[in-house]
Amino acid sequence: MIVELPGTTTSGISRALVKIREEGGAVALGRVLTLVIATRHGAEEEAIAAANAASREHPMRVIVLSTPLPATEGGDSRLDAQIRVGGDAGASEVIVLRAHGDTAKNEEGLVTGLLLADAPVVAWWPADTPDVVSDSPIGRMAQCRITDAAAQPDPRGFLAHLARTYRPGDTDFAWTRLTLWRAQLAAVLDQPPFETITGIEVQGASDSPSTTLLAAWLQSQLKVPARQELRGPTGSSAGIHEVKLERASGTITLVRTQPTIVTLTQPGQPVHDISLPRRNLRDCLSEELRRLDPDDLFGDVLQNGLADLSSPHRTA
Repeated sequence: MIVELPGTTTSGISRALVKIREEGGAVALGRVLTLVIATRHGAEEEAIAAANAASREHPMRVIVLSTPLPATEGGDSRLDAQIRVGGDAGASEVIVLRAHGDTAKNEEGLVTGLLLADAPVVAWWPADTPDVVSDSPIGRMAQCRITDAAAQPDPRGFLAHLARTYRPGDTDFAWTRLTLWRAQLAAVLDQPPFETITGIEVQGASDSPSTTLLAAWLQSQLKVPARQELRGPTGSSAGIHEVKLERASGTITLVRTQPTIVTLTQPGQPVHDISLPRRNLRDCLSEELRRLDPDDLFGDVLQNGLADLSSPHRTA
């Protein structure tokens, strides 16, 4: 069910939620958190779809704060809202706030009255982000703040900026997309022969921030300089192409051969094809919502690992 509330207020939205619960039986009981999505006009649906899918694992209230692009700011001040429950909201209830004019400048005031009481708050910026997310009106009220470097015009530059402004609770989908890669690499190194790694090379698209983070993580964990080989630009969806770990008995190679498959090659071992699918927004969001405490490893890789990483080698 979708309820349209043009020209409304926060209190009007709250009254509408109460009426929906009384008349239709849709309740907010059992919601474990509030997810605030800060986005732009016209870019809401992809993020809402990801939140609806993730809500089956994490029942929640989703507040989508949609503001105009800077070039289109101005005009009449008003708030148009939409409430989605039932089949249109997965296992959550979705409140879409489309702010116009000066109303869009009061982000905190628009959201505060709609937060679930005594529930954690997670903030997610699918694309455009404030200069310092932890100091923004939405960021200050959130325990966890999610950005996506791959959605920025300069993904590697955004990582460097995030490292300078990092606060515990900040995280980025460029790191979340590495979970399966890191798990597979750790599993390989847990098998004999237990030899010292003497060289690391990570290959990926030139605009893939995950490639840079993986190289920084491997270098910081194995204490061996990592080489980045960046190709393209081929689009951030190309992501990581290949990882090579050199040791005395030979080179371990993990190379993506298909969108869902990587091939593992080790000296003296059969070649293995391993399921390692590219992670979509739903997968990344679900993982981040499983843990709302600060990711200390991400903070260390971001602040220290990136600084120690040598400049990448680029090829056409």
